[in-house]
Amino acid sequence: MAKLLFSREEMLKLNIETLESRGISVKDIAQIAFKQQSKFTKDIAYSDCVDSVEKILSLRDVFHHLQLGAEIDRMTEEKLFRGPIQNILASDLGLFGIDELVGLSIAGLYGVIGQTNFGDIDVNKPGICQALNEVGKNSSACHTFMDDIVGAIAAAASTRVAQVMNENVANTDPRIKSFTIYDYNDEINS
Repeated sequence: MAKLLFSREEMLKLNIETLESRGISVKDIAQIAFKQQSKFTKDIAYSDCVDSVEKILSLRDVFHHLQLGAEIDRMTEEKLFRGPIQNILASDLGLFGIDELVGLSIAGLYGVIGQTNFGDIDVNKPGICQALNEVGKNSSACHTFMDDIVGAIAAAASTRVAQVMNENVANTDPRIKSFTIYDYNDEINS
């Protein structure tokens, strides 16, 4: 029987391999997250964006979305779909919208701010998103899903960096008790 469940390390590795097979690197995605978040946070570190992209690529929901989206794009390139959906996917029809739903689902893992960040990236298509979109529209390559998935991962990473930085600031306030999930469990069991 084929393996169905993967560890976070395995999902990260498989997602990176899939992205690289489509001409995308973790650094490409981190650059978008860095550019987006640096508009709002001056002390952002590029390495934090790389770390956030890798963390997001290790999530099970993102693994499923990315693997499915890459497979749909590959199958479109190989003309394996029938009927009008083949042409809709191959042309990345603007009215299709299912690719944006996948992006919103990924970005939504980081709430409304993640989704708002995805909207900004989807409209402005920075970095690798623009390159994927142009190649997909001007060749036999298909990136209908991948450009949105990459943009959504960048949006989630940007949001995650902001959340981590704000948590770090909050934890430096001596009036605020540092809190972990284990503390919460102790309160419930008391």
